[in-house]
Amino acid sequence: MLGKGSVNHNSRKFKAENIDAERTSQNITYCNEPIKQVYHILFDDALERYNARQKRADRRIDNYYEKIRTGKQEKLFYEVILQIGNKDNMAAISEDGQLAAKVLDEYMKDFQGRNPNMRVFSAHLHMDEATPHLHIDFVPFITGSKRGLDTRVSLKQALAAQGFIGGTRGDTEWSQWVLSEKEQLSQVMERHDIQWEQLGTHDEHLSVMNYKKEQRTKEVKALEKSIAKIQNQQLEVQVVEKIEAKSVPLSSKVMLSQEDYKTLTTAAKKYVAQEKKESKLQKLLDAANRKIVQLEKKVSDLLKSIADLTKQLDQYRSVRGQLSVGALKQENEELRKSNGLYKSIIEQHGLGHLLGKRKERGQREDAR
Repeated sequence: MLGKGSVNHNSRKFKAENIDAERTSQNITYCNEPIKQVYHILFDDALERYNARQKRADRRIDNYYEKIRTGKQEKLFYEVILQIGNKDNMAAISEDGQLAAKVLDEYMKDFQGRNPNMRVFSAHLHMDEATPHLHIDFVPFITGSKRGLDTRVSLKQALAAQGFIGGTRGDTEWSQWVLSEKEQLSQVMERHDIQWEQLGTHDEHLSVMNYKKEQRTKEVKALEKSIAKIQNQQLEVQVVEKIEAKSVPLSSKVMLSQEDYKTLTTAAKKYVAQEKKESKLQKLLDAANRKIVQLEKKVSDLLKSIADLTKQLDQYRSVRGQLSVGALKQENEELRKSNGLYKSIIEQHGLGHLLGKRKERGQREDAR
């Protein structure tokens, strides 16, 4: 879930009524930096470059933290809260709750590395409430921006920089990222033999597999674009081939114009760098293609499993229906036998005429 964020509550500077103070010592604090200090670290250099470009004093920004705090476009920071299970099946004081805490701890240790454009400044695992849960507070940022500060706050652009490109209204950068992080958490859960039962969501496991396949496809396309870009850059080498060196009189050395020299050195540096990148990207592309093949096989296996389960369900319904009809017939037969026995006993005691009166009364009531 996405929370408004309360750093003081997360760090236990103040304690709510639902906190068990005796278990607060079991909480884990991963980091707890002052957010203003984080803003100075992230944006001060970019703010200085931005202000230096402004010719009008009224366009300069004195305090970037205050600008974001009082503005309406971006939040100062964002908070996500992760929890496995609930107080009934993963209570903090139970053995399963301890396992949930272990999973969340393992998940948290890779969070920052997985999300380089989300600067985590406060993260806490709480064990002193009903269920173990994790609070992660972060500042989303981008670099190389063409407008405003070249390094600035932006959740949408930060997610895009990490490969989450928005599509339809229900398929935003945020929703893609959330699903990706749920998958990361579920992988840790699987390593600890915890099965993800998806409640209150339309994203069934098959959809998750399709999502993974789509993500790998996007990665392949991105790699193909990178390779195409590298190939275009390599065309610059052809420009170098056209450079003609002039011999220096009475010397074995040659002479280049300053412009040709710059072109040559720049192209040489780019060529060496791009050769290394191309080799790395090709390896990533091959790995992505192999992953797609694996995911396609998993999706195919899941579809077969669904077909088998559907067939078994139809058979079960058919058998259950037959059993219901058979049970009713048996019950009806037993009632008939009981009715015959009761009639025989009544007649043996000379009360057969009562049966006749009851039958006549029933006929009159039917007529009414």
